[in-house]
Amino acid sequence: MVKGKIAKVLPLAKIGELAFIICLLVAVIAGLAVSKLTADQDAWVGVALVILGVIIGLVTIAEKEVTPFLIAAIALLVAGGGTFLALNNAVSGLGTAINGVVVNIARFVAPAAIILSVKGIYALARK
Repeated sequence: MVKGKIAKVLPLAKIGELAFIICLLVAVIAGLAVSKLTADQDAWVGVALVILGVIIGLVTIAEKEVTPFLIAAIALLVAGGGTFLALNNAVSGLGTAINGVVVNIARFVAPAAIILSVKGIYALARK
């Protein structure tokens, strides 16, 4: 009985949408503060982002949005990986902050992309 009431108040798609917004906020804030976080704090931020990414992958992305999402995820994952660290030579800490944001966004996009990829492969194999 309670489950039905919760679904009426907060549908699954809305939960996924809120998770996506929360992920973006956490990724940006943690990315900007990356130089101030300890390794343990950064690890827990990563765990939270991965869990939220799984939620996003399971409930947020509609079937028609899968291909654009996966293309965007590939572009994000390729662009990450220290690309912006050279900016530290121009403005101290700028590259580290931007890279931290990109890495944290990748932390929640990657699990969602994996889930959507597996769903897509399964759908193709079923046919």
